[in-house]
Amino acid sequence: MSKKERPSFEEALTRLEEIVTELEDESISLEKSIELYEEGIELSKHCTETLEEAELRIKKVAEQHADENENE
Repeated sequence: MSKKERPSFEEALTRLEEIVTELEDESISLEKSIELYEEGIELSKHCTETLEEAELRIKKVAEQHADENENE
């Protein structure tokens, strides 16, 4: 998955849910299971990175807000 085609967080989460449903199908082939697993790992990494970036942004805003309140 290249950065240009990276899904939004919500799209990635939806796709992860679809992958889980597909993997629960007992008739799925081993090859297809592996492909879905690999896709799921990439999507999971993407979601984790997105959440970490959001956390950093929130911390930055909170720190700026705290600094502004101290200066008042």
